[in-house]
Amino acid sequence: MSEQEATTVDTTTDTAVPEVPATDAPAGDAAPTDGRRPRRGANDRGGDRGGRRPRRGGNARPERTRPEFDQKIISIRRVTRVMAGGRRFSFSVSMVVGDKKGKVGVGIGKAGDTQLAIEKAVRDGKKNMIVVPMNKDSHIPHDVHTKYASSEVMIMPAPGRGLVAGSSVRTVLELAGVKDVTAKIFSRSKNKLNNARAAVEALKQLKKSN
Repeated sequence: MSEQEATTVDTTTDTAVPEVPATDAPAGDAAPTDGRRPRRGANDRGGDRGGRRPRRGGNARPERTRPEFDQKIISIRRVTRVMAGGRRFSFSVSMVVGDKKGKVGVGIGKAGDTQLAIEKAVRDGKKNMIVVPMNKDSHIPHDVHTKYASSEVMIMPAPGRGLVAGSSVRTVLELAGVKDVTAKIFSRSKNKLNNARAAVEALKQLKKSN
């Protein structure tokens, strides 16, 4: 025997390879042989829903009833009252209430809670509501000039110019529904409540044209 034949090793054996038992899993759920994660079927997305959220009831939402009067806060202040046991805090809310059809009022409410103070201001505004005399085009008949506390206000009709006013006087005229008017505040008062009440006093002086 040559030296090359002597170094040759026979690696073949007679050991039998065990067989892998077959499973009853469907072909679609079989694991891939390339190392990737198996895909999720439609039944794996949350039971019988098929991955979609069920629809809610077909009942339509009830329509909101529009309030009779529009309201707008013109000032809100925190008031401190010194008592024997310490300080007591409350809120003061000034509000204008109107229907934009000739009715407007200014109210004030005080309470320990802001929401309760707003409700009081609305009730006070409805209690002190006035009717503004206007023609069919929502124009006032003539000029008015009035003074309330430290506020002095003048309101004049201005056809075609729209609503030209500032501060809380504009809020009063808007919620009253007055159109084509110019307002001027002659005083230097920054008190919005007094300016709004001065505007209401001026509207009270209007006389209905024949």
